Amino acid sequence: MEPKKNPRKDLNQNKGIYFALGMLLVLTITYIALEWKTPINSHGYNPVAMNETDEIIEDAPVFILKTPPPPPPPVVIPEKIVIEEDDADIVETIFADSDTNQDEIIEVIDVVYEEEPISDEPIPFRAVEDAPIFPGCENESDKHACFQKMMIKHISKVFKYPELEQEMGIEGRVNTMFVIQKDGSIGQVRMRGPNANLEKEAARIISKLPKMTPGKQRGKAVRVPFSIPITFRLR
Repeated sequence: MEPKKNPRKDLNQNKGIYFALGMLLVLTITYIALEWKTPINSHGYNPVAMNETDEIIEDAPVFILKTPPPPPPPVVIPEKIVIEEDDADIVETIFADSDTNQDEIIEVIDVVYEEEPISDEPIPFRAVEDAPIFPGCENESDKHACFQKMMIKHISKVFKYPELEQEMGIEGRVNTMFVIQKDGSIGQVRMRGPNANLEKEAARIISKLPKMTPGKQRGKAVRVPFSIPITFRLR
């Protein structure tokens, strides 16, 4: 049986060659389009010679402000000088002698100085004449240093880390302030810290302080404030 189509006129016979030629033509056109360069008109300057860091300095405009002329100085009229005749009566001013007569007896009156009353306001720890004395520091020469040492010893002895904050890993510093009253007791305790339970523990530590010898100003007992930070830190 003879085929109906002529094998010489089959269009699919050379389609691979035609496809390769088409791809070569497209790639050639694409390469030429990408490599095509257009000359740049520099308009008389070289763009390569410009430096981005160069500053453009322009002359600042000068403004001249016209102000009105100053006012003329005031005219001072001199006082009229009256020339008196030699025979005219001139009243002279007589100054009394202020020197004390040495024969005069001066009576000296005793002056009584009233002592200024001491204010009831608290006097700072460093400013009071006689600072409060922590029990056990009565015979120490530097009572301020002994007070600080005994305070730290007391805090270390009474200190107890709150269990909940210890489990949660909460740390911080509580600033405490209290007043040593006139009778040596502790009052007006105030705290400021990052956690309510830490503040509560700091207040408990301060409440355990012993009764102290009160501070004195001119021999009279006064109220003395004192502040110390308590740090809660997990090791």
